[in-house]
Amino acid sequence: MALLSGYFTVYVAFHIVILALFNLTSANQVGSSSKILSLLQPYDFLYYKGVRAYFNEEWGKAAELLEKSILTKESLFSVRRQCHEDCVAAGLDAFNKLDTEEGSLWDLWALDWVQQKAECLRFCIGRSVTPTGQLPVSTDIEYEFGTRNPYNFLQVTYYKLEKMQKAASAAQTYFVANPSHLEMRNNIEKYRRMDGVTDEAFQDRELESEKHWVLYDSALQYEASSDWVQAAEKWKACVNETLRHTEECRVQCAVASQPLPEDRGVDSVSGVFEKAADLFLSLLACQQSCVTQVATRPGRISAQEDFLPTQLEHLHIAQFKAGDISGAVQTLRSLLLFYPSDKDSVDNLQLYYETLGGDTESQGTQPAQEIVRYVSQSLQEKKLLYFGMESLDFSFIDPDLWTPEDVVPESLREVWRAEKEKMNEKMKEGEQQEEVDDSGFFAGGPVRQVGVTITMDDEVLNGTNRVVFDGVMTEKECDRIMQLATAAASAGDGYRGRRSPHTPHETFEGLTILRALKLSQDGMVNHSDVRLLHELGERVRVLLHSYFRSPSGLFVSFTHLVCRSAIAGDQEGRLDLSHPIHVDNCLLEPETRQCWKEPPAFIHRDLSAILYLNDNFDGGELFFTNRDAKTVTARVKPSCGRLAGFSSGPVNPHGVTAVTRGRRCALALWFTKEKLYRDMEREEAEAMWAADGQSVVKKNEEESGGGGAKTGRDARSQAPKDRSKGRGRVTGGKDEL
Repeated sequence: MALLSGYFTVYVAFHIVILALFNLTSANQVGSSSKILSLLQPYDFLYYKGVRAYFNEEWGKAAELLEKSILTKESLFSVRRQCHEDCVAAGLDAFNKLDTEEGSLWDLWALDWVQQKAECLRFCIGRSVTPTGQLPVSTDIEYEFGTRNPYNFLQVTYYKLEKMQKAASAAQTYFVANPSHLEMRNNIEKYRRMDGVTDEAFQDRELESEKHWVLYDSALQYEASSDWVQAAEKWKACVNETLRHTEECRVQCAVASQPLPEDRGVDSVSGVFEKAADLFLSLLACQQSCVTQVATRPGRISAQEDFLPTQLEHLHIAQFKAGDISGAVQTLRSLLLFYPSDKDSVDNLQLYYETLGGDTESQGTQPAQEIVRYVSQSLQEKKLLYFGMESLDFSFIDPDLWTPEDVVPESLREVWRAEKEKMNEKMKEGEQQEEVDDSGFFAGGPVRQVGVTITMDDEVLNGTNRVVFDGVMTEKECDRIMQLATAAASAGDGYRGRRSPHTPHETFEGLTILRALKLSQDGMVNHSDVRLLHELGERVRVLLHSYFRSPSGLFVSFTHLVCRSAIAGDQEGRLDLSHPIHVDNCLLEPETRQCWKEPPAFIHRDLSAILYLNDNFDGGELFFTNRDAKTVTARVKPSCGRLAGFSSGPVNPHGVTAVTRGRRCALALWFTKEKLYRDMEREEAEAMWAADGQSVVKKNEEESGGGGAKTGRDARSQAPKDRSKGRGRVTGGKDEL
């Protein structure tokens, strides 16, 4: 429907009143005292009561209230969504008259439409939610639930109640959004070793809000294996799910009660019309920010830029390679709505036309209507928001890179261009500094161990802070650790030879020092072999600390004995990797050549090492690439006693080629300069040895015992200082090398 152009401004003015009316009518309800108990209570109140019960050690009550607060929040969002749908037709008769009425009657019909809409929403939500439950929650509560802190308390509560399955699930859910939380990471590892705790327990309870990321990762995996039909299917589902999540976020912005300007610390707004305008602009800004919210992975700080256009770019390429040229044309036309003058996209469209030949019907395919609506709606909102910036001193941060210049008012364009240029310069600087390693390590230090030789250095490996040593282990020592790996294969860390987390064509076995020690106490493995496994970590630490001339102390961060075995009969036509290309302490984005040093990356890692145990297998080579994740710069072939060491940062992207025959075993080690992130399991094993009166080889590390599940300190106080120290998402493979 097209509104009369002469009344468009008045239409907008009336439309911005709807939010104020809804908020005022909602606020007036608070005085009502008679509400039945079945109505939804304020979820923030339930949460506070649950936390109070937690600190009073009333574990049953705490679990009930905390779970109820989570469920109530979900139910509130569901009610808002349903009421938004139910009230679509409210005031429709009045709305339809806006095309024909003129003068004062137009104003009255517009006001009638707005009032009916607001009344419908107020009545609908009031049937299910108490008046206090409709009020905005504090920013503290938004932060608590945004960082999943209720699950922080729940995992300890269920531990105290001896409900370990539920405790593990709560721990996993919290950890996904807080991968820098050291205590939670240790708790999860303890839950994994507990009897009766199954793999199914480690499920993210908030997975419903992450479906688009699951599809995104799945599409990338199909791309990596050149399965273009499946890739196209997943990318299309990802686009649809992203649009659905964005719309869900926008609905919550539209229906949720919004705080008045003075409640947000805005003092310059006075008068009812100005407040109404500010409220509506705040609503639009909230809806625009949904782009950032949906494009941010759980546990990450920054959103993925151009999230939806990036998906469309992947989709049209996958469709083309899968033979769906007509679909590729439609998707590419949709992408051109964001970047209409992009040369590569225009060239691709011409290529698709040439491929179609005389198929004029397919050539005339129009962009997907849902993308047309998305772009049109977004541009209209941006125009109003930039108008608010120019005329009403409203603050707005545009979340999109694709916003066209003509949307921005002339008076704001100079600042807008400067910000855009600054962003472009930042991206260029990232590309130019690709080979600069700021880790503080400098290869070329002394090698003091007898029998150890440098086989490959920076020059041979075509990189920075890379080295390969031979002679770090003897054949006999390799055999002993291989026997340890074989003996513990079925009992290890609970993987029991299941398929690798990185590829379905290999099985995976893993063993930590602490688990190996407990197996030796049960008589399942040789105790002296476990001591050797521990000593090898210290041997490698001393060697790398000297060679890379570390200016500070170096601590073992994690040690894992890992074996990968090719699945017989499942190797034909295999195109994937044993471990995809990645960087150990940041999130690599090959398209932009950026590496984001933030959770869920293990950003505390400073040095990485792989100590190989055997070579009687095919494949399994370590290789390094540039940041484009395509250009291979060096390869390392495994052999007994060979050690590959390198700085863990963005100068050293690496992967592992497919193991196509046999069993590849290696000791994966990571080191950190931060004492806080030393390997707690390693220290627990050392404490157990010390309790038995046995000495351990330990330099530059302190004793620290293990314990049961601990409460993570309040996430609100921990997040700012720990945000830069990622711990990584828990997976079966623990990001092995």
